[in-house]
Amino acid sequence: MTTTAAHAATRVDNPFVGAGVYVNPEWSAHAAAEPGGSAVSNQPTFVWLDRIAAINGANGGMGLRAHLDAAVQQAAGKPYVFQVVIYDLPGRDCAALASNGELGPTDLPRYKSEFIDPIAAILADPAYANLRIVTTVELDSLPNLVTNAGGTNTSTPNCETMKANGNYINGVGYALSKLGAIPNVYNYVDAGHHGWLGWDSNLQPAIDVIKQAATASGSTLNNVQGFVVNTANYGALHEPNFSVTDTVNGTTVRQSKWVDWNNYVDEASFAKAWRTKAVASGFNSNIGMIIDTSRNGWGGANRPAGPGPKTTVDAYVDGGRIDRRFQTGNWCNQSGAGLGERPKAAPEDGIAAYVWVKPPGESDGASSAVPNDEGKGFDGMCDPTYTGNARNNNNMSGALPNAPLAGHWFSAQFQELVKNAYPALGTGTADTTPPTAPTGLAATATSSSVALTWTASTDNVGVSGYDVYRGGTLIGSTNNTSFTDTGLSAATAYSYTVKAKDAAGNVSAASVALSVTTSSGSTPDTTPPTAPTGLAATTTSSSVALTWNASTDNVGVTGYDVYRGSTLIGSTSSRTFTDTGLSAATAYSYTVKARDAAGNVSAASAALVATTQAGTGTGGAGCTATYKVSSDWGAGFNADVTVTAGNTAIKSWKVTWTFAGNQQVTNLWNGTVSQSGQAVTVNNAGYNGAVAANGSTGFGFGGSYSGSNAVPTLTCTATS
Repeated sequence: MTTTAAHAATRVDNPFVGAGVYVNPEWSAHAAAEPGGSAVSNQPTFVWLDRIAAINGANGGMGLRAHLDAAVQQAAGKPYVFQVVIYDLPGRDCAALASNGELGPTDLPRYKSEFIDPIAAILADPAYANLRIVTTVELDSLPNLVTNAGGTNTSTPNCETMKANGNYINGVGYALSKLGAIPNVYNYVDAGHHGWLGWDSNLQPAIDVIKQAATASGSTLNNVQGFVVNTANYGALHEPNFSVTDTVNGTTVRQSKWVDWNNYVDEASFAKAWRTKAVASGFNSNIGMIIDTSRNGWGGANRPAGPGPKTTVDAYVDGGRIDRRFQTGNWCNQSGAGLGERPKAAPEDGIAAYVWVKPPGESDGASSAVPNDEGKGFDGMCDPTYTGNARNNNNMSGALPNAPLAGHWFSAQFQELVKNAYPALGTGTADTTPPTAPTGLAATATSSSVALTWTASTDNVGVSGYDVYRGGTLIGSTNNTSFTDTGLSAATAYSYTVKAKDAAGNVSAASVALSVTTSSGSTPDTTPPTAPTGLAATTTSSSVALTWNASTDNVGVTGYDVYRGSTLIGSTSSRTFTDTGLSAATAYSYTVKARDAAGNVSAASAALVATTQAGTGTGGAGCTATYKVSSDWGAGFNADVTVTAGNTAIKSWKVTWTFAGNQQVTNLWNGTVSQSGQAVTVNNAGYNGAVAANGSTGFGFGGSYSGSNAVPTLTCTATS
């Protein structure tokens, strides 16, 4: 084995670009022994460290050092990625039983000293310094604290325990701190999947919990290089036959039973939205997103060829969706699933890589109880006769029969995945047939951009994407049949062509060239910017400091106007504004509008009510609360409330308000609620009452109403 004395160079933004990726010889041998498996046995998969014994090799298998040594040999001195799952938290997977672990809820010291410390010591060995080591850190753990603890209807006692004792937060923080200190390690934290966290009430709280963990136990946000979604799950990469913005007879797709008011219908859109929100929440701007595509292909004879009938919204979605599970909460050995896109670096805008985190053919859990020394229990979701629970809306499990323990080889599952692979696998003969050339290239232009569209190409296996050329220069790639070229000069002619490509690397002939001339800029711009979103506030006794997310515009946003009530109180070119000279303990309502150079003004942002602090002689002891409706579908809504301490730390807090209409709180998380008529009182939960000076916490709730849904004025009181 060749060793090197110096660590690899500073981390790159995307470790997968320009690098080979480790092929696990143990998994490769299993795959190659299966019918048709040789077609994918050379694909890279993650090595799973899911118990202490796995570090040195369990049951005669390869340990971590053996895998790393093999990776060094495969690399042969070239840039190379080694992928490993870190998965043995105390009280692991509190919402499921099949993946329970060996460590009890209070075994955080063992997790640190017997699991993380030995792994970090091995990864830091200079012999492996030239590898790019990509970790997936503790699957499912932190999202469970959002959806399966805190009084939701999907809460479990085990998750309540792990939320209360803080060992998920502190364990993940410790792992990130120890592994992040190694210069060639890239930590990707698990971010669930769209069918779990795609609602407003789940997505931002999940990011907030991960941020809390990433800054716990001595860690910082710099120890997070990105996030991984769909790990060991089955969510479709893209749903080509419908989108969340579609309607059927005036009814939104979000109202269908399958989508169930989710904001996302596939993993790619969820991953990109997650990244945007994570960066806005303080994570580094160069973080990357990776997607586990090992089992989300959903190909085969039952794959829909087009949209469903537009008779009802359910018929439209169910007839066109390629994800054929009974419900997106089904996670165990799913019948009908197929291999997805093969691992690939930078496959589309906003995605660092497609990866196979879960090695295809390794079971999600046993179909019936199996005695074992691995800490893994029996979960009904792995039983094909099970009729479900609250976490999958009481649907059938959809699991394959006769499955072994989680992580053990499951030949029937592998053969199912091969049979239903999408893109489909070849017959053993290399695919050398390129897609057809794109047709129907068309464009619309402004003075600085050209928006292109074209008709989809066809391929004997499947089109994986398109490359767009301006003249002879490649300017971008996309999985869609549209692309916008920006930053162009006015009144200038440009020539465009498009080529299609498939998963085997075959590239089509170019489309017929299209010449497009940008406008002179003399045509009036009448398109207003989009309304600002994410309006938030921090307060003192005499001021309110506002922040918001950027608006977009067809030409460019030039500034924002800030309103208190209906009065314009100021304008700014940034996304912050401070309103001063206010009265203490007083509620103020704010909205923000964006404007462009042509004078077009956006619709107003959602109103935000902020209450100034009481202004006591102690310099700001107390708290303030801000209220924001995160989603509203006419008969119900979700709202988020942020509680901020003053200049003195507080031990507990209470928020009260009176609804103006008939709103009713139906469920609330991260607090305890009582409602009498229109009056609502929320007290802190046991774990979030203590807030540091000028720190924040919060709660969210779902509600129902008819008529209007005005934003109420909140009052916050605290003890310090």
